[in-house]
Amino acid sequence: MAEPATDVVLTGWGRTAPTAASLRRADASGVARLLRDAGPRGLIARGLGRSYGDPAQNAGGDVLAPLPGWIDEPGPDGSVRVSAGTSLHDLMRHLLPRGRFVPVTPGTRYVSVGGAIAADVHGKGHHVTGSFGEQVVSLDLVLPDGTTRTVGPDTDPELYWATVGGMGLTGVIVAAVLRTIPVESGYLTVTTQRLPDLDAVLREMAEGDARFGYSVAWIDTEARGRSLGRSVLSRGDHARRDQLSGRAARDPLALPRAPRLTVPLTPPTSLVTAATVRAFNELWFRKAPRWRSDELQDVSAFFHPLDGVAGWNRLYGPRGFVQYQFAVPEAHADVVRRILERLAADRHPTFLAVLKRFGPGSPGWLSFPRAGWTLAVDTPARPDLADLLAGLDEQVVAAGGRVYLAKDARLRPEIVDAMYPRASDFRELRARLDPQRRLQSDLARRLHL
Repeated sequence: MAEPATDVVLTGWGRTAPTAASLRRADASGVARLLRDAGPRGLIARGLGRSYGDPAQNAGGDVLAPLPGWIDEPGPDGSVRVSAGTSLHDLMRHLLPRGRFVPVTPGTRYVSVGGAIAADVHGKGHHVTGSFGEQVVSLDLVLPDGTTRTVGPDTDPELYWATVGGMGLTGVIVAAVLRTIPVESGYLTVTTQRLPDLDAVLREMAEGDARFGYSVAWIDTEARGRSLGRSVLSRGDHARRDQLSGRAARDPLALPRAPRLTVPLTPPTSLVTAATVRAFNELWFRKAPRWRSDELQDVSAFFHPLDGVAGWNRLYGPRGFVQYQFAVPEAHADVVRRILERLAADRHPTFLAVLKRFGPGSPGWLSFPRAGWTLAVDTPARPDLADLLAGLDEQVVAAGGRVYLAKDARLRPEIVDAMYPRASDFRELRARLDPQRRLQSDLARRLHL
């Protein structure tokens, strides 16, 4: 069943590149009709709007709002069937009391299951568990012609791996069966290190990440010279009941909580400035311990600290911000260094720089993760930013790397095939599946996908 359309102006989480569309609401049974009735500008499904760029926008066309959420009880093997519109927040709150957890969670839990598959999201544990799509047993996909097909990595690998990371351009995901992992608590035991420079953090992660289920490093992008890349490295594992003490022992299932603070409006100018970033980075680095182990942190604090502030993206002001995330092979850590040097020399405030070490790459045709290093930085939008990032793109491509499409709103189409070697296969599959171009998005048109 579908409801009447609503005219809306949409952006990604970065709040750049707004476009107008007709917002459609339907349950799973109404998706086929919406696809069949899509006009010349087509339709794209949208989750909870946490893609930073424009993959869930469709200028002049239709955008499908998240489907109603539902969650079945986990099966004997721990797998769980869920609606594509279910948020990871709700899924975690459902699973934890049952002693289960999602094997992959990105930096926010306010993403839908369908969006997590379409972007093939990754988390702090990629070196162990891979990306989200590698933990999906099967998914129900409404194809552009309105038919529904259940696909999985074994039953229909071509369509499955085109859909995982495919940005919603092969069909509309309406449900999925996900693997889960057993846990004894809602806490993690965390080891924190303060490291003086980039060489130190790269070495520590390469040599020590295998001992931990999760690993992430915060990078001070304001540091220069011998301190370039100074970092706070956090690594952890799910805590057992016998490792809990105090309040955690009395209430071992610390469920993910709602945001405690809200940014109620957009300030007239960005609050993320060179001065505020410099002060924050210095404070954050100095307050971190040189070494601390076995600290208990709940799921919210370890995985999703920014989810504690609703609407934090408004702090960047009316122009919004860009998150630039790239991945390069492990042998090309020099690219991470050169990009940090370039950002430091540019003296443009770059906030929330995060370094992770990827395990083997996903089989997804347009999936972002590949073995090596990934760095993500947030920076306020400005007129000359495009030239800076285009120069960084060239360094990434020369190293055999790529930029994350789920974070992108400015990549040039001529560079996509160099970053994603199966992009041409993806276009050919799309041409067979969707000759009438019923599935479209701003990203698909911009990158000629």
